[in-house]
Amino acid sequence: MEKSEKGNGFAPATRSPMALMGSSRNENQEVNTSMRTAETMLRLVPMALGVAALVVMLKNSQSNDFGSVSYSDLGAFRYLVHANGICAGYSLLSAIIAAVPRPSTMPRAWTFFLLDQILTYVILGAAAVSTEVLYLANKGDSAITWSAACGTFAGFCHKATIAVVITFVAVICYAVLSLVSSYRLFTKFDAPVNYHSKTIEATVFHG
Repeated sequence: MEKSEKGNGFAPATRSPMALMGSSRNENQEVNTSMRTAETMLRLVPMALGVAALVVMLKNSQSNDFGSVSYSDLGAFRYLVHANGICAGYSLLSAIIAAVPRPSTMPRAWTFFLLDQILTYVILGAAAVSTEVLYLANKGDSAITWSAACGTFAGFCHKATIAVVITFVAVICYAVLSLVSSYRLFTKFDAPVNYHSKTIEATVFHG
């Protein structure tokens, strides 16, 4: 009697199609869970950064013999506070929605894509405008007789710089989120239809 396998004489067991489908389904669920967890954490990071920048700027004021200055005296810094507050709230809400295990639909993908894009530009604009104000506060502008103020209010400028740097880190997080939501949205479209190539005849006109 011939043996089908050396050593034990038993044929290798084959897995049924149902077992293979169940294994594949479990693997897909694990991948989806991991991706959902990663996206949720990625959305919570800019929330923490926005709150940190918001708190630093809200407490940013200084008084000395030359006078007093507060973040509320400058429109760019007020915009930075409002932008960080809005983005932090959106990040928390979107993280909660992303954490809920539900099938991704096209309207949901479009909503995340549009809001991620809008909030990215909002927070980027706030960081850019605040950077310009900080530059003028450090260097001044002789053309408009605007003297440098950071020499007098060094503590104020230091805290404002910290808030702006934190905001730029949040901008990077939002840029990554925009890429993620863009990929998720546009990978849902079917591939373009392959049309048969057609020969285009060019008509030559002789003068």
